[in-house]
Amino acid sequence: MSAEDPLLDARATINPYLRAAALVRHRLGWDLDPESWRSRSRLKGLKDSHSGGRAVILCNGPSLNKVDFDSLDGVFCFGLNKINLLFERTSFRPNAVVAVNPFVIEQNAPFFNETELPLFLSRAGRRQVRPRKNVAFLDTANVPKFARDVSISCFEGHTVTYVALQIAFHMGFREVALVGADHNFATSGPANKTVIAGEKDESHFDPRYFSGGVQWQLPDLFQSEVAYTMARDAYAAFGGQVINATDGGKLEVFERSSLSDFLLQK
Repeated sequence: MSAEDPLLDARATINPYLRAAALVRHRLGWDLDPESWRSRSRLKGLKDSHSGGRAVILCNGPSLNKVDFDSLDGVFCFGLNKINLLFERTSFRPNAVVAVNPFVIEQNAPFFNETELPLFLSRAGRRQVRPRKNVAFLDTANVPKFARDVSISCFEGHTVTYVALQIAFHMGFREVALVGADHNFATSGPANKTVIAGEKDESHFDPRYFSGGVQWQLPDLFQSEVAYTMARDAYAAFGGQVINATDGGKLEVFERSSLSDFLLQK
């Protein structure tokens, strides 16, 4: 689910030179924006700030409801998208929140504008979210890669989880566990298609996640796996590892382990 300029993909099918020109314009539009300087300064300040550390990424599948959040006390956790829907049920709070999809950012803008939690948001979110010290806007380039330094740009990889994996690497984490990564959706249809949500959401940890007629994009599970493979290999190349600590689900790109075992490892 991408926040990239939709014209870029269209131009790619017409002429690669037009695509290159579009990418340059896309990049320059951000490079010349004063907010890019502020955000990049924040991101550069976080580079390797948790060198050699361990982190957990809280994905948004229904299995997230099985997680013992008390066990995460003292563990650096990234929440994704609408993780705040969990807050009324637990005192647990993630250390940071990542969101890049424009529908998600628009729908969750009230929370993003009031929270003091560190936020990593696509630069497209500047339309809805006011810049401040706890917000770092990301440039997401439509170039398949794993960014070890996200202060310049990163690739969305068709899933916010991939962006969070790049941010975690940027911050120096080398052992990362995913929970709630069910990689399985109750709603089916063409990948990346924009659809209208029904009364309740059975594909995420909260029935309100995408509900009540809001727009959202169907997942691209295949392309997500392609991106996950890049993340797995990048971590391994630097002596790290991504573990899938999800209870169940269908994501088999990463080695599996229980969350409790991951947390016990030294």
